[in-house]
Amino acid sequence: MNNSRENSPPIGDPMVDFESAFEDAPFKLSDYRLEDFVTLTLFWALILVVFAQFFSRYVLGSSIGWTEEIARYLLIGVGFFGSIMAARNGSHIMVEFFYHYMPGWQARLLEHLVNLISLSFYIAMAWIAYQLASRTNSLMVSVDLPKSIIYFTVCAAFTLMALRTVQRLYLKYLGRSL
Repeated sequence: MNNSRENSPPIGDPMVDFESAFEDAPFKLSDYRLEDFVTLTLFWALILVVFAQFFSRYVLGSSIGWTEEIARYLLIGVGFFGSIMAARNGSHIMVEFFYHYMPGWQARLLEHLVNLISLSFYIAMAWIAYQLASRTNSLMVSVDLPKSIIYFTVCAAFTLMALRTVQRLYLKYLGRSL
C-alpha cells in the first residue's frame, strides 16, 4: 500500500482548514494601521480594569465602584474599533454560500450591492450616533465624565468604517490591496 496516502488527511477533512488557520505568517509592522493600535490599547485597558475589579472584589474584599462601568465602555470601544479593522480588511461576517453557486457576474453585482448597502449603513449610523451624542448631557454614573464621549466614539468608529470601506473599494478598483 501507498504509505503517504494513508497518512494524508482525507479530501474534505475539516481539520485541514482548521489547522491552516494557525499557520504563522511573518510579522510585518506595515500590515497594521492606527485603529489596530487603538483597539489593542483599549483591549489592554479593559484587561487591566477587569483585573482591578477582580482583585479588589475577591482579594481585598471590597470592589472598586467605577470598574464595572468603565469596563463596559471599554468593551464598546474595543467592539467598534475592531469593526474598523474588519471594514478595512473586508472581513465582516457574511454568508458566502450563495456566492459559490452564482455566475461570476451575479456574484460581482451582489458584492457591489452589499458594499453599497454597508457603506450607506455606516454613514447613517455615524449620523445617528452624532445626533445622539449632541443631545446627551448626562454624566456617567460612577465617573464625572459626559456620556456623550461614548456616543462620539461610536460616531467616529462608524465614520472610520465608512472611510476604510471607501478606501478598500478604491484600492480594489485600482487592483491593489490595502
